[in-house]
Amino acid sequence: MLAAMPPTSPTPVNRDEAPARAAVRTPVRAAVRERGDACPGALRLHAADDGRLARLRLPAGILTARQAEALASAAERLGDGHLDITSRGNVQLRGLADECGGELAELLHGAGLLPSEEHERVRNIVASPLAGLDGLTSADAQLWARELDELLCASQAAKALSGRFLFALDDGRGDVATLGADVTLLAQRDARDARQVERPGGAALLRIGVNRSGLRLDSSDAPRAALLAAETFLTVAEASGSGAWRVRELPAGQDHDRGPEDLEAAVAARLAEAGISAEYVAEAALPQGAPPAPGLIRSPDGTVALSVYATLGRLSAAQWRLLSTATADTESGELRVTPWRGVIVPGVDPAAADDLLDRLRTAGLITSPDSPWHGVGACTGRPGCAKALSDVRSDAAGTVAVDAAGTVAVKDTPGGLPVYWSGCARRCGHPQGRSVDVVATGEGSYEVSVQGTLVTTATVTATRTDTRTATTDGPELADAVATARTTPLTR
Repeated sequence: MLAAMPPTSPTPVNRDEAPARAAVRTPVRAAVRERGDACPGALRLHAADDGRLARLRLPAGILTARQAEALASAAERLGDGHLDITSRGNVQLRGLADECGGELAELLHGAGLLPSEEHERVRNIVASPLAGLDGLTSADAQLWARELDELLCASQAAKALSGRFLFALDDGRGDVATLGADVTLLAQRDARDARQVERPGGAALLRIGVNRSGLRLDSSDAPRAALLAAETFLTVAEASGSGAWRVRELPAGQDHDRGPEDLEAAVAARLAEAGISAEYVAEAALPQGAPPAPGLIRSPDGTVALSVYATLGRLSAAQWRLLSTATADTESGELRVTPWRGVIVPGVDPAAADDLLDRLRTAGLITSPDSPWHGVGACTGRPGCAKALSDVRSDAAGTVAVDAAGTVAVKDTPGGLPVYWSGCARRCGHPQGRSVDVVATGEGSYEVSVQGTLVTTATVTATRTDTRTATTDGPELADAVATARTTPLTR
């Protein structure tokens, strides 16, 4: 049975009476937006300055070797020869021709990457990439992802979700639970509820938006509960008249600011009506886990997982093929793309792991936490994006100088706060959590901030020899970023 909810909990009603609406109050704010969601997908291509852009959703970041090869082929045949990894563990193809949509769709269908055309933009599922690989947690999060994806693709209601709505499935370490998802499932090692009743199959905490509270339920019910939460959001958003795409955009209640909290109560009613037992948890603390470090990760089964990162989130087709080739030789035959613009290759033979990691390093991937590129990210910037005010990738590269012999001269400080370079105030692709923001305000000029607090303004003291390289004549911007990355953390 559903445990007692806070005073605003609705009384469960019959499905025909729309139980999800029971907790909805009369909206008191104007609509958030009136236009439809134009978020790009694999079939809805976005027009950028460097050609069309396709964004392919990869639930839990999972790709087989054959699927990875198909993406490399698409990048070479139809795009600019590169693949971008997004902050949600998805993959983007850029530089696509206007007329290539049909050929791209056919290629993706053939690789099994489009199980449902109607749902392709709503399959936004991130999952702990090391779940089941390092022995610290179970593989539940990865299993949840597969089931949730099937449920999403079978749900007619889910087609109405925005391409921005996000599910996060955390294996209990707290890595993806902090990504600001709309619906989060957190595996809990302690399988007992507040009444000390053991849950033999394990427990999961369902969180709505960034609410501190949550609903604890059986692990086996977790994927279905996540889908019901998303469907309930759609009902609540429609009733509010807000046009909300995400949970945080829901308007306040009539007498107090309880948009997401009211949604949680509506979800609780929907779960009860669906026969899913859930217990209300008033204060659900989240573990704070870090992203996988680049390098080798030992697995309990005697194999090794390789963790690598893409420099500034971009991989060439040749680099991508190195990863897909490595995947083809493993027992799992899969790779996992991460929300931190990295890739995990599970199940590698330990005898071959060091050599493979060295080959990936030589190919230009980030394979060690000591790399000066580790923790440095950037949006597309100029010339690919019309809204960008500067060539942020070249300017970011100016903080990591490489001489003619290939030696890296570190101007930045590896191991400090992550830093993300944005071409404009929209900050597309910006990571969640504590980081340094470097936001362009004009050609070569930037504002540098830490945790939302402006640190300084700085300019590029450089002469660009082409669109890819910046030759630094002075330390101003590089020093400002390096200093910001070593700013002590405050809570």
